[in-house]
Amino acid sequence: MKIEQIYTGCLAQGAYFIESNGEVAIIDPLRETQQYVDKANKEGAKIKYIFETHFHADFVSGHVDLAKKTGATIVFGPGAETNYDAYIATDNESFKIGNVTIKVLHTPGHTLESSTFLLIDEKGNNYAIFSGDTLFLGDVGRPDLAIKSDLTKEDLAGMLFESLRNKIMPLADNVIVYPAHGAGSACGKNLSKETVGLLGDQKKTNYALRADMTKEEFVEEVLDGIAPPPQYFAKNAMMNKSGYDNFETVLQKGDTALAPETFEAIVNQESALVLDVRTQKEFVTEHIPNSIFIGINGGFAPWVGALITDLQQPILLIVPEGKEKETVTRLSRVGYDNTLGYLKGGINAWKNSGKDIETIESISADEFSNRLKNRAINTLDVRKDGEYKSEHLDSDSVQHFALDYINDNMNAIDKTKTYHLYCAGGYRSVIAASILKARGFNVIDIAGGFAAIKNTDLPTTTFVCPTTL
Repeated sequence: MKIEQIYTGCLAQGAYFIESNGEVAIIDPLRETQQYVDKANKEGAKIKYIFETHFHADFVSGHVDLAKKTGATIVFGPGAETNYDAYIATDNESFKIGNVTIKVLHTPGHTLESSTFLLIDEKGNNYAIFSGDTLFLGDVGRPDLAIKSDLTKEDLAGMLFESLRNKIMPLADNVIVYPAHGAGSACGKNLSKETVGLLGDQKKTNYALRADMTKEEFVEEVLDGIAPPPQYFAKNAMMNKSGYDNFETVLQKGDTALAPETFEAIVNQESALVLDVRTQKEFVTEHIPNSIFIGINGGFAPWVGALITDLQQPILLIVPEGKEKETVTRLSRVGYDNTLGYLKGGINAWKNSGKDIETIESISADEFSNRLKNRAINTLDVRKDGEYKSEHLDSDSVQHFALDYINDNMNAIDKTKTYHLYCAGGYRSVIAASILKARGFNVIDIAGGFAAIKNTDLPTTTFVCPTTL
């Protein structure tokens, strides 16, 4: 028996390759599926099953493409309905993979069809669970993502409580936990950086598995502090349910080099978004007018999903040389399949063709400190709510304007004013600056973000919950 976790840091996602006696099961594959076919060929094995723990919301799974390539059967848990051929398992149904068995444990709560797959080894022992978004290390899945359900998040949280108590916690402490996500995923609140653990450790340390916890306490604690899901979550879940375009076709279309004149013509003809994925420093220094920055070296795919609201939006790319295929691939992982090509030769080719470029003013934290102390300036803190509450500048000139919700809150700021922007370290503030600048706002970026600002003498404070009498 061989188990391999294939972890993708950008999505904080774990897919799994399980092989026994020439047969393979893949659990929760990524959109680009050739890697699994190549692994199976290297092992001299055949992919027999593709198990999906649920309809994923934070990425587009590769199950449909992989099944077409290999003839493997897609398996979902009870209650799943798809627009393509799939086997819908019953609770406790078992599947043979060589000399091992995978047993379906229906564990609704994160979503209604959510299932945990129990791996039983050659000796008949419970060896590991592939828990999807039902159980993470340090947390459990958020119970507010069910597709087209009349159930409330409180109802689903109650189901999750029962699933954990009745299906997972009775398993032995030495059972290995292989979750679908680790730290950085928006599918839970406080996921561990570790990606593999033991169930016994989770029983001791995971707040949601406390032995003396009531259902009411569980529901309250699981729902406490959950931010609204990113806008692309429901759309990705529907793609996973309904099907999608072939990945190789998407990649071929997006991995097309375009001369500056052709690039510009497509921008105008297709109303394409120009997405610049270089570093924030490069973007601030020079960029194509009205282009948007989301750097490939940051939390690229999740930020694209949060900020570009139309999955069918035509996209043209400004990419570092050699990153073209990677960028198109990472866009497709979250459902953006309409990439039309990239600028051949990058920003230098654009300049050499005589076309205009623009810059964003960027100042140091020290310069920002001097400005804030000596005159009234408008400042936007674009960090997440929790970051802002943890610590922020003690100044009436600072407005919290979280990047996550920038599209919904544009009317809260004034185009006649100039805004200084900062985040934690500088990546997100340039994203925000690029969006605002493209929409006609005047912006100045603060290099180094709040981390640099804290090294100045500007006072900070924390959010204090009001006391109720």
